[in-house]
Amino acid sequence: MLDIEALKFDENGLIPAVVVDAYSKKVLTVAYMNKESLKISMEKGLTCFYSRSRQELWLKGETSGNYQHIVSITADCDNDALTVVVEKDGPACHTGTDSCFTNQVYQSEERHEFSVEGLYELLQGRKNDMPEGSYTTYLFQKGIDKILKKVGEECTEVIIAGKADDKKETIYEIADLAYHVMVLMVQMGISVEDIQKELASRHIIDHKVKQEKMTQ
Repeated sequence: MLDIEALKFDENGLIPAVVVDAYSKKVLTVAYMNKESLKISMEKGLTCFYSRSRQELWLKGETSGNYQHIVSITADCDNDALTVVVEKDGPACHTGTDSCFTNQVYQSEERHEFSVEGLYELLQGRKNDMPEGSYTTYLFQKGIDKILKKVGEECTEVIIAGKADDKKETIYEIADLAYHVMVLMVQMGISVEDIQKELASRHIIDHKVKQEKMTQ
């Protein structure tokens, strides 16, 4: 572990902290810490920053309830910037948005960013707007029974492709299955974060089981 005395604070005694969501990996905000706020953050396990405008410490969530529970803090190669991975209780931005970074400045026409969260939001949009001619709209219109039927069919297709040891086809069918499972998630109001948290809890259990076996 790096000693905080090895960190390089600027002439004002501050170091930038890039706060990242532990589940979505989305950048939530960029704030500043001084030694005192960093120590408080580490002691409490909650993000505490230094406000340059108010010239005072502020514990994120103290007034809003939107606390950020720290998973890890990592310094860059020069020890003059931090990334703080957190599990958040609510919106990171004072405007009420999930992240402070919402104002797009540039978007490449050739390269397109993909994320599971982005696909989930697109599917939510289909459910809300029901645009004509959309296969996703068709699934939502038919309802839960049709969606479950498709999930079952795609499961079978994955098994067939996997049994045939056809890697390309298996990738294709897994993608189809993942899409239909996400349609089911939207239909049932299950978020990507719900699944990530469940998987994370199982990882902890699995890690403990492995440790117990090693000590036996």
